[in-house]
Amino acid sequence: MSAATQSRFAAALLDDRRGVPAGLVCRTGALPGRRFAIYRNNVASSLIRALAARFPVTERIVGEEFFVSMSRAFIEQHPPTSPVLLTFGDRLAEFVETFEPAHELVYLPDIIRLEVARAHAYHAADMAPLEPREIASVPLGRLGDLVLDTHPSACVACAPYPAITIWAMNSGEAELGPIDDWAGEDALVIRPHQHVLIHRLPAGGAAFLGRLMAGAPLDSAAEVASAETEGFDVAANFAVILTAGVIVGIRESALQGDAK
Repeated sequence: MSAATQSRFAAALLDDRRGVPAGLVCRTGALPGRRFAIYRNNVASSLIRALAARFPVTERIVGEEFFVSMSRAFIEQHPPTSPVLLTFGDRLAEFVETFEPAHELVYLPDIIRLEVARAHAYHAADMAPLEPREIASVPLGRLGDLVLDTHPSACVACAPYPAITIWAMNSGEAELGPIDDWAGEDALVIRPHQHVLIHRLPAGGAAFLGRLMAGAPLDSAAEVASAETEGFDVAANFAVILTAGVIVGIRESALQGDAK
């Protein structure tokens, strides 16, 4: 099969408005339309199931019928580019932001981003976090100059809506109920051991952790977060990072040398 024929075949598989690709024949001599339609449906169904497996909370929020329709539209615009589907759906949040039938669910893209972060954390490399006592052994006078090596699975997801609360209510982590405070929530997603966990970051935590993950020393990261967030509490934020298992190594900044 030529590259051009393969391209037409793939395009027709993912767009049911297209007809049977030219040059397609059945060995039995029968018309290929019926068999191609079955194959097309099987491919679409498999991809939709793959998306449903990655986004179970999203599917629960919108319902199975809506999710299938939304997934079909997404697959048509963003077909998989690899036979390995671990990252298929990473662009779903971007797609949903412009998907007119979902425009009233303004928080839905943030739920999807949270589920993407969970999937990435699940497949990230294993690494043992440092024990709190290992950090406690560092003299206070040196702590601010330290660079923290962060866990490979750690990811920050920021949302202008209570995405963590909505996710928890629809994943079984919390009871369904009214949400009185529709303030934004910033999440730390991480898999320090076997299970992926979501932690709500205190005010300024996203900026603080983001700088640490970029390699900034502790004092520098705290200064950035303090400048961006009134009342930033470095102790509260550091406690969340420490207990969540974010830190896998400590070292002095390049300005101070590479001594451990």
